[in-house]
Amino acid sequence: MFNENALVIYKNKPAVIKDHSDGKYTILLSGNEQVKVRDKDIELLHPGPVKDFSFAGANNMFDPIVRDVWELLCDDESSQPLSLKELAVFIHNEYSPVSAYAVYLLLCDGLYFSGTIEAITPNSKNDVNAEELKRCEKQRDLDERMLFLERLRKCLKNPEAHPLFPSDSRFIQDIEALASGKSAKSRTMKDLGFGETPEEAHSLLLKTGFWTGLINPHPGRFGVTLNSASVCPQAPAEEDRICLCRLAAYAIDSPWSNDPDDAVSAEKNEAGNSVLYVHVADPASSITFGSPAEKEARNRGATIYLPEGAVRMLAEESIPMFALGLSEKSNALTVKMTFDDNGSIIDTDIFLSVIKVSRITYEQADAELDTCMNGNADAEKLSEAANTLNVLFELSQKIYNRRITNGAVNIELPEIHISVKNDKVNINPVKEYRSAFIVKECMIAAGEGAGTWAASRGLAFPYISQDVETQSVNLRIVKSGGFAKAMQLRRCMRPRLLSVKPGEHQGLGLDVYTQVTSPLRRYTDLLAHIQIRKFLCGSKPLSADEISMCLGFGEAAATAAVHAERASLNHWKMVFLADKKDSIWDAVAIENKGSRWHVLIPSLALETQTAIQGNIAPNDNVKLVLKSVNIAKGEAVFVQG
Repeated sequence: MFNENALVIYKNKPAVIKDHSDGKYTILLSGNEQVKVRDKDIELLHPGPVKDFSFAGANNMFDPIVRDVWELLCDDESSQPLSLKELAVFIHNEYSPVSAYAVYLLLCDGLYFSGTIEAITPNSKNDVNAEELKRCEKQRDLDERMLFLERLRKCLKNPEAHPLFPSDSRFIQDIEALASGKSAKSRTMKDLGFGETPEEAHSLLLKTGFWTGLINPHPGRFGVTLNSASVCPQAPAEEDRICLCRLAAYAIDSPWSNDPDDAVSAEKNEAGNSVLYVHVADPASSITFGSPAEKEARNRGATIYLPEGAVRMLAEESIPMFALGLSEKSNALTVKMTFDDNGSIIDTDIFLSVIKVSRITYEQADAELDTCMNGNADAEKLSEAANTLNVLFELSQKIYNRRITNGAVNIELPEIHISVKNDKVNINPVKEYRSAFIVKECMIAAGEGAGTWAASRGLAFPYISQDVETQSVNLRIVKSGGFAKAMQLRRCMRPRLLSVKPGEHQGLGLDVYTQVTSPLRRYTDLLAHIQIRKFLCGSKPLSADEISMCLGFGEAAATAAVHAERASLNHWKMVFLADKKDSIWDAVAIENKGSRWHVLIPSLALETQTAIQGNIAPNDNVKLVLKSVNIAKGEAVFVQG
């Protein structure tokens, strides 16, 4: 039974007994809050009477007498545990609400004493010395942190006059973690009164000079690692393959590509029909479903191509085993399609092959085409390449025309290639090559052929469909053509859908479509290869549920990779522009947005909005002046020149 106005502890906080009724006590907390509790919920510190909470201001925790009493009790080997009342009298020569609460705080602190209100014992000297050292170090860290925060505030106001110390990196780590997406919070940002967002953290790091623009935090924000896959599959075993070494096979790619995974060949059959061979790297020859390499590829979704380098879906060491044209002969999975005169596929066959591949760049391929078209071929080798590429070009035109007739949407926008070498950002336009057109149409044809082949065999497969909605398109702008038209058409493209059942791909003008030509770069392509190989080898194909499960994981990872790539490309554009204030850029007006215009800067493949005066129409050329760049926000401000 507790007296009225007695001092008690409730949930580690002091309280005063005010009333007792119905088996419960009404207690008053320091904030004038009253609570009804049971007797087992409270502990008695002093019987009172306590009139107010003035006792709570007493804290003699660091009074020398406390240490003296502790040492005395510690040295007395015969001493027994003391009650709170006894220790209060021992230290303060009285048992009062003030002394009782002061001793309770000592007990809670735990430096010198431990136990319960009924039985308090002194801690050993070793324990106290260790705890004092720990607290001293903690206090020193707190003092150093306060000094750091003061330096940081000064640095943000004037970085050149008040630079941070190299040793301050330990205090910056939580800001770096926030900026890189490794953490959602930052104690330092909070202490400074800043928002705990990756952009705010990135901005601070740039302002203080702890980071430069050469640090790209965006992959981490999307959970993307910057390390390529680590699981290397075993080398493929020998197996029966159809030899196609008689065919001239060309892997056409950009000069910076070092993982060629497709090549093309063409010929006429006895009936005079065009036959297209799309040869694809065959990693499924050793990467089986459920294997460590397959699971790692599934968790990555795709190879990520960043300006600073590629982060591969498959281990770097595995690329030479599978990529085409890196040795005299290459193993491949070949999609063979026979076409009619209108560019429609009339037959598709898929089989394992061995081929001889010539690697050439788009520029070299176009030069071969020019040689053929100009009739100046003076070497048999060049003539063979030129003739083959010319056949491929003519067939590609037929395939393209058929797709357009079927409602395909052709969007042509400027492309650029960004690279970072020796801490320098390089941006170069991607030229339009006829050979790039060949590769694009041949790969689309392979997707159509493989999709039709799988559907006719009832296979669960990673089919791709897409709807096109034209309701929101500004027809007036579409009729104007140019980049403005392309932007409007892009707006009507709905996100692609992956499914185990075939569906119409309106964007490409195809009834059935899939992707099989990049198994070294895209997980869904690798999954398609695994399913094709199971069918070819007579094994039980993967079920619809298994394919769906893999598509879910793979597509989620691939989506994160795409977001990381886009954010990274924009980051490096901002870094490229950061030292180019007041530079002048050629832009194209796209669409009026009230008081501003949506514009495109082709040489940067950069879209922005700005105010433009005068009589402007879509596709008109305008001059823009760069006024500012914010790398952390990924924004560049342009004004009319």
